[in-house]
Amino acid sequence: MNKEWALFIGTFTTLLAIINPLQALPVYLQLMEGKDQASHRGVALRACVYATLLLFFFLIFGAFILNVFGVPLSMVRIVGGIILTKIGFELFAPSPGASIIPASSSAAANVAFVPLAMPIMCGPGAIATVLGMQSQIRQSPQEVMAFAAIAGAILAAMVVTFVCLSYAGRLAEKLGPMGIDAATRIVGFFVSAIGVGLVFNGVVEGLREHGVLAHM
Repeated sequence: MNKEWALFIGTFTTLLAIINPLQALPVYLQLMEGKDQASHRGVALRACVYATLLLFFFLIFGAFILNVFGVPLSMVRIVGGIILTKIGFELFAPSPGASIIPASSSAAANVAFVPLAMPIMCGPGAIATVLGMQSQIRQSPQEVMAFAAIAGAILAAMVVTFVCLSYAGRLAEKLGPMGIDAATRIVGFFVSAIGVGLVFNGVVEGLREHGVLAHM
């Protein structure tokens, strides 16, 4: 059971760090400028539902998609780790004028799906995280509990994101630009560390699959 709790906490914290609702606040407020509180919560709810469905799709069908293309799980960990490390560096030390969050879309577009659900919430980093954590299910003696831990982590991360977006105006006022920037850089540091860990584990697993390292 301890492994399942560790899987839940690891998936939850990584997803929350990747989604980073605090960094999405300025974009969200710009997209919802002039809207009332009810509209804010409605868009936030739809965006979180869309993102949840997308993440569950990759959780359930990710292994099948990988088998179709013949991609081993160890390679998924390595690629996912590289993506997370890159995102972490961009959060910790962003380039001038660069952002992993796209500019706002037109008013006629469904902002709940694009850009909020995808790619802000369910982008390459979140997808790589789900696929990387999914590789842990087969290694767990209780696969059902491991799956439930990841599913629960996805739901928990989406609930926190929904709360942050629902109260985006108040949070932005309380934290201010300096607070949001500081939180983003701290999150970026830990995302980079998580990414390096995934790369290391993927390399070790790949070497064992090819017989370079003995199984412990």
